[in-house]
Amino acid sequence: MSYVKIWLHCVWGTKRRENLLDEKNEWDIYQHIKENALKHHIYVDFINGHKDHVHCLLLLNAEVTLSKTMQLIKGESSHWINKQMLIKGRFEWAEEYYAVSVSESMIPKVRRYIKNQKTHHKIKTWNEECKEFMDVYGFDRLQG
Repeated sequence: MSYVKIWLHCVWGTKRRENLLDEKNEWDIYQHIKENALKHHIYVDFINGHKDHVHCLLLLNAEVTLSKTMQLIKGESSHWINKQMLIKGRFEWAEEYYAVSVSESMIPKVRRYIKNQKTHHKIKTWNEECKEFMDVYGFDRLQG
């Protein structure tokens, strides 16, 4: 048996950045994502978002790639959201996502950041947050 503990902070948005997450549906969506992930041995420690995107702190399963993890979380949840008719029309997540590793010592800080999304977005837009995320983690430099 392998022992792996890789914390990830993952962020993804709704397709076309539509404001589809609200107080009527978000708790059900987040709860479903957590429960479904656990069925696939993916531990979602903390999840929250704001209108058009989601932040998730999770432990990567040793036997499942990040790409497969995100496909499972996003694909299954969008199918479930549509089946439950939680929004008008067809719900889809955007294809892209962001993910960075998190050291054990930073877990409490990341939890607070995710918890405070509503407050955070009174000050900063999703576009500003994305740009900051790209800059802080050097994603632009990685694109070559």
